[in-house]
Amino acid sequence: MSSLSLAVRDSSTMLRRNLLHARRYPSLTLNLLLTPVMLLLLFVYVFGDVMSAGIGGGAPDRSEYVAYLVPGILLLTIGGTTIGSAVSVAMDMTEGIIARFRTLAIHRGSVLIGHVVGSVLQCMMSLLLVGAVAVVIGFRATDATALEWLLAVGLLALVSLALTWIAVGMGLSSPNAEAASNNALPLMVLPLLSSAFVPVDAMPGWFRPVAEYQPFTPAIETLRGLLLGTEIGHNGWLAVAWCAGLAGLGHLWSKSLFARDPK
Repeated sequence: MSSLSLAVRDSSTMLRRNLLHARRYPSLTLNLLLTPVMLLLLFVYVFGDVMSAGIGGGAPDRSEYVAYLVPGILLLTIGGTTIGSAVSVAMDMTEGIIARFRTLAIHRGSVLIGHVVGSVLQCMMSLLLVGAVAVVIGFRATDATALEWLLAVGLLALVSLALTWIAVGMGLSSPNAEAASNNALPLMVLPLLSSAFVPVDAMPGWFRPVAEYQPFTPAIETLRGLLLGTEIGHNGWLAVAWCAGLAGLGHLWSKSLFARDPK
């Protein structure tokens, strides 16, 4: 069997393993999924009128704020779901299964690939569920073309891949699952400090750079442009560049940590 065939076979096996774990222990995914859904409902039904009036400068219009809010909530969903990846990797490292895998004649990279692909699939499923909730409460993107929808899905998958590699590195570098959860928390906090809930221009001047110069804001603005027809500008290239950089960094970091001999 060629090296490529071996890698594909072993990676598929590890992917099935991780998907079975996610199916048997759904509480972690559901708990992380609950946060973006609750924030979506809270900001729409509690703060929706006030926020829409503040952003639009006119009469309250909750439906406009739903359209503005959903792209940010989708990125928040990805950040939350990837925390589960960090926890899952840390559990594998501390419970001894990785040590067992090291003794088997399997492709070394298949363990990480299985985690990454499984996490991306979980992210896309989580996005589908949160998107369904958004549609129920009034989100519509009827003006988006088929190509724009395809690009939006591709962007979400690219963000999922980039953040998953970072989360895997965080899981490998953590001494236990609790530490991995804490270390990966910025993946869920950064969207809260972006343009997810209010425009960057409406933020205080001292805080504006925090929201503007981070990976989530360009991705959110690009997603808004694709789905709602707002101006994308340079945000599209910035989002792709952030994703490529984070994915490359996370891959190299995770690979180096996984290659270390266990203590």
